[in-house]
Amino acid sequence: MAPWNTKQKPKEKYVCDISGPKHLPSANWACPSHRRTVAACLVQGAYALEYDRQTHQNCAPAWWRKFDFELKHKLIDAADSSIFGAIYEFEPRQYIQNSSSAPKIVIAFRGTLLRKKSFWQDIKLDLDLLMNDLSRTRRSEIATTAVVEIASAYASRHLWLAGHSLGSAIAMLAGKNMAKRGINLETFLFNPPHPSSIFEWIQNQTVKQAVHIFRNIIAVAAALAKRGSLESSRKYFAQISFWIPHLFVNSDDFFCSGYIRYFENREYLKNHVAACIGRLVARHPSISLFGRHSEPFHLLPSANLLVSSTDRNVTGCPVKRFKLAHGICQWWSQDLSLQSSKHHYS
Repeated sequence: MAPWNTKQKPKEKYVCDISGPKHLPSANWACPSHRRTVAACLVQGAYALEYDRQTHQNCAPAWWRKFDFELKHKLIDAADSSIFGAIYEFEPRQYIQNSSSAPKIVIAFRGTLLRKKSFWQDIKLDLDLLMNDLSRTRRSEIATTAVVEIASAYASRHLWLAGHSLGSAIAMLAGKNMAKRGINLETFLFNPPHPSSIFEWIQNQTVKQAVHIFRNIIAVAAALAKRGSLESSRKYFAQISFWIPHLFVNSDDFFCSGYIRYFENREYLKNHVAACIGRLVARHPSISLFGRHSEPFHLLPSANLLVSSTDRNVTGCPVKRFKLAHGICQWWSQDLSLQSSKHHYS
C-alpha cells in the first residue's frame, strides 16, 4: 500500500498558475502597467518564500521565473528567522521586448503574513510603524543595508525597489535613504500605510473634513513652535524631492487611503491658502508628534499617486471589500482602472 500523503495543497493565492497574471505571458518593459504587474508579482514572490518556509511548499519560484528573474538572496529577520524580502536578478533566456528598460535587480519586501511563525514579529513591526519607530528596527536596518550594497554595484536606473503594506514602508525608508545620497531609485509602493488613514473610518464627511482642518492647524502651530527644526526639515525635503516613487493606493483601503487626503490637502493649501503654509504642513504633519525622535516615515515630498477602487458589485461585505482593497493581487489585474496624479514638492 502506498504511504498516505499528508502534505496539504497550497493556498491558491500563492500558486502563480492559479492566481497570477494569466493575461501577461511576458513583459513589455516600456509599458507602465506591465512594469507594475512585474513588481507586484515579485513582491508576491517574497510572500510565497515565507509561506513555503512555513508549509514546506514550493510555490515561490513561479512568481519570478515567469518574468525571467532568478532569486539571488533572501532577506531574513533574525528575530524569528522569517523571510521578509528577496533580491532578484533579471536573466532573460530569449529576446524580450524593450529589455533595455528592464531592471537588472529588484529588491522586494513583503508585508504582514498572518501565519504562526511570522505573526508576532510582523505585528510588532506594525506597531513600531504606527509609533514611527520602524526605522530603528533590525528588519529596516537589514533592508537599508542591502539596498546600499546593491546600489554600489549597479547603476541606479537598473535597480528597483518594491513592497506591499508593511513592506512598502520598509521600501520607502530604504528609498528615502538612497535619495538623501542623491540616488533616486524606481520604487513601487503597493498599499503603503499612512497613519492618518484611521480618520477615513469617519463616515460623516463634514466631521471628517473638520478633523483634517484641525490637524493642519495643529501641524502649522507645531512647526512654528519648533523654529529650529524648520530649516532642517526644509533641507531634508529638498534633498529627497527628486525621488518620485509610485504609490498604488486603493480608496477603500483604510490603511493607505490617507495618502489621497495627504496630497489633496497639500494641493488645496497651496492653491487656496498659501504655498508656504502648504509646504509647512507637508513637512510637519500633526501626526509626527507621536514620533519625536525620527522623521515620520510617511512624509513624501513627491510621488506618482495611482488610485484604484474596489467594485461595490463584487461584494457587499465591508470586511471582504477591505481584504480585496488591501490585497497585493489587485495590482496585476488585467482590468485595473487607475486615476493618476503627479505631485512634486517645490
